Amino acid sequence: MTSAAPDDQLSPSELNDELSPAERYAASRRRAKEQATALFAFRQLYDFPLDDFQVEACEALEAGSGVLVAAPTGSGKTIVGEFAVHLALAEGRKCFYTTPIKALSNQKYADLVKRYGAAKVGLLTGDNTINSEAPVVVMTTEVLRNMLYAGSQTLNGLGYVVMDEVHYLADRFRGAVWEEVIIHLPESVTLVSLSATVSNAEEFGDWLDTVRGGTKVIVSEHRPVPLWQHVLAGNRMYDLFTTRVAEERASGRKREGGGTKGGEADVNPELVRLARAEQDRRYGGGGRDRFDKRGRGRSMPNGRPGRAWTPGRAEVIDRLDSEGLLPAITFIFSRAGCEGAVQQCLNSGLRLNNDAERAEVRSLVETRTESIPNEDLHVLGYYEWIDALERGVAAHHAGMLPTFKEIVEELFLRGLVKAVFATETLALGINMPARSVVMEKLVKWNGETHADVTPGEYTQLTGRAGRRGIDVEGHAVVLWQPNLDPAALAGLAGTRTYPLKSSFKPSYNMAVNLVSQFGRHKSRELLETSFAQFQADRSVVGIARQVQRNEEGLEGYREAITCHLGDFQEYADLRRALKDRENQLAREGANQRRANAADSLEKLRPGDVIHVPTGRFAGLALVLDPGIPPVSRHGHRQEHSEGPRPVVLTAERQVKRLAMIDFPVPVEAIERVRIPRSFNPRSPQSRRDLASALRTKAGHIEPERVRKGRAAAADDPEIARLRAALRQHPCHGCDEREDHARWAERYERLHRDTQQLERRMQSRTHTIARTFDRVCALLTDLGYLRGDQVTEDGRRLARLYGELDLLASECLREEVWEGLTPAELAACASALVYESRRGDDESGAPKLPDGKAREALGEMVRLWGHLDALEEQHKLSTEDNVGQREPDLGFAWTAYRWASGHPLDAVLREADMPAGDFVRWTRQLIDVLGQIANAAPEGGTVRATARKGVDGLRRGIIAYSSVS
Repeated sequence: MTSAAPDDQLSPSELNDELSPAERYAASRRRAKEQATALFAFRQLYDFPLDDFQVEACEALEAGSGVLVAAPTGSGKTIVGEFAVHLALAEGRKCFYTTPIKALSNQKYADLVKRYGAAKVGLLTGDNTINSEAPVVVMTTEVLRNMLYAGSQTLNGLGYVVMDEVHYLADRFRGAVWEEVIIHLPESVTLVSLSATVSNAEEFGDWLDTVRGGTKVIVSEHRPVPLWQHVLAGNRMYDLFTTRVAEERASGRKREGGGTKGGEADVNPELVRLARAEQDRRYGGGGRDRFDKRGRGRSMPNGRPGRAWTPGRAEVIDRLDSEGLLPAITFIFSRAGCEGAVQQCLNSGLRLNNDAERAEVRSLVETRTESIPNEDLHVLGYYEWIDALERGVAAHHAGMLPTFKEIVEELFLRGLVKAVFATETLALGINMPARSVVMEKLVKWNGETHADVTPGEYTQLTGRAGRRGIDVEGHAVVLWQPNLDPAALAGLAGTRTYPLKSSFKPSYNMAVNLVSQFGRHKSRELLETSFAQFQADRSVVGIARQVQRNEEGLEGYREAITCHLGDFQEYADLRRALKDRENQLAREGANQRRANAADSLEKLRPGDVIHVPTGRFAGLALVLDPGIPPVSRHGHRQEHSEGPRPVVLTAERQVKRLAMIDFPVPVEAIERVRIPRSFNPRSPQSRRDLASALRTKAGHIEPERVRKGRAAAADDPEIARLRAALRQHPCHGCDEREDHARWAERYERLHRDTQQLERRMQSRTHTIARTFDRVCALLTDLGYLRGDQVTEDGRRLARLYGELDLLASECLREEVWEGLTPAELAACASALVYESRRGDDESGAPKLPDGKAREALGEMVRLWGHLDALEEQHKLSTEDNVGQREPDLGFAWTAYRWASGHPLDAVLREADMPAGDFVRWTRQLIDVLGQIANAAPEGGTVRATARKGVDGLRRGIIAYSSVS
């Protein structure tokens, strides 16, 4: 059936020919009514028609409803946010446009300035304050949260808030901020939430409707530019899906029957055959050496597919260029990998730009970097970077100077950079659509371990492919890797949505701000309205049903364990008690051995030579740092589950931080070696010289063998009693004893599962409020709260935002930073924001400034130890996103040197840190110093010192790395 064209698309002559006078009159009325709407005027700003989901959301907004828009990356969700800006300006009200990251805020600010002019648009990101009282202000979500708690006058007249990338509320570390804003925004504010396609959009919409009032949920899974999925194996590009399925998935259409995930039946059979053939060659022989590369990419004589291999990075770009698939973004989950990929392209002689494009690139880059001194350009690797840009190749990652990243983004949008190698941070909202996206691997480091890319991550990354209004189709290319499973990849590519889960937890700053405004009782009620509690309450219904099913199963098991000789349940309890006692003794023995090992490690001193008993670094080692946990304010050693973690130099010249798992038995120093004061663990020569001295001094000493003692269970009277009771029980002589015992085991397992489910039901009711109560109890113990009253110390804490808000407040209260110079205070405050990347702590203790700064940093660590012990008493844990992590001193020396006025070259060389990281941490340090200046008590030196510290840090590379 062909649908009729809308009335407003017919010419007047067509209307006259096809409609009666009454129908023409009605159509004219409809057009007049539509032209009177704000949406009609808004549509005239664009040279393309709006999609149905955009129109639906905009109409809901104009009708006064809040909206939640969930749609794929690149589908144009931000049009709805821009309509909220249009409405606010038309109504004479304000609109705040919030984003999760500063780079996205900067980009959106530039877009809105182009449309509405600089006078109407402002920017607030912590780093930058531009026209903050403008009717439209772009800001990071944290800035809006802080304004809400502070009762800022800038909120006056606020009519609309756009929350871009609202699915970020699932982020473990920052997600709570989004919920705080949603809960605390005035009722008069209309909320526009823009999200990726999540599978529980309706649930999220229900919650928004509960806490914000009328909210319309608009979900679109349609991609405006179809996305085709491929695998590049050797010199051949394979389609991932069969033709029919590929067409369905490319456009985002759902299949008949509702299936969304890919299975082997949907996968290109050629790709399946290739994977099986490669698996046979790897594990099943086939008569060919695995290093023999003859026949790669060709068919074998027996008709089997040719050999597959992973093409090089330059090969991939060359192949995409030859097939007209550039510009492309290649995602590599490593900064070094991105830089290495650019270098490989340069070494291969790859050139993607002609002479005119090269000249245009150089002109733009020189204009954008003219404010950067020449000596800094040399330090920043400018000349190698611009060489790659002129060839049309670039990297994009968080370690780059922000100005450099912005230039790469601009050149990419202009088509002057055609191949970008990026980490996954690029996928978060930055406007850099490409024709193709390449995934090198489907495994990434998540901060703790190497893990598979999730369907949500895959969707977010590959969603960059396909430029609306430019490309007819987009292409996602996965590079062939050994053991690639095409069916698993199809499942990854076919799962277009993922659930949105709240990460909300109360913080110390949140608690004092809430109590200050609402009192403790109402604050509890407010927190009960969080999305986290909303999800927890809904999940209880399903758990209750499972408990009921389990109880029915338990009744059946009771009948199966009935024994004619006696009470078999009693007999089973005896068997279980015996097993539990044996396990308990085994655990106690292991704990005792662990305690003995920990005691022995605590006796070690720098210069001790030990034999590491087991693990990857077993053998001779020299202790550089015993790695003993800090001492609390009261003189008690803080107990950590990981125990002492000594840093050692192995005989093989490696500097490593070991863990308790490497010491199953106690160790003793077998010799001493003097560690030179000039020893630098980062220097290969220093390590080589000291390891040689270690081998010379102790290489001939053999470790003592540890003899096993008698098992505790052999002499335990309780075990003897239980064994006797078992033998005397009537059921012990039953012929079907073991059958009954198996049923009893099943009964016990199901009984334990049921009890656990019941505990989960109880724990999920009022979970957020209970955590809030524990936070308030700790704050009361420290004197920040007194019932419903916030003390002077509490009001200071309310002005400190961040992961270590309570530690910062304690440092101010204890006058830890009084009398410091601006550079010394910068070094101390850096410990509140900096977090070493994984593996950075293996080079030993960080270098620290001498004098008062070193003393103050030591006092900060001791204060943290005191807080950590208090948190343990109140059952608050960083694992639950509540509590204070240990301050990280790894940036203190770098911050001290920069604030003292040392040149960039010297600071970066000594820090061994990319320029982008240095800028990012320094900006965060400036932000926290600003908070300290605002919160510091009058009469002391800290307030003035913090402001001077900000001035000392905001120079050179930091000053010019801002909004263009």
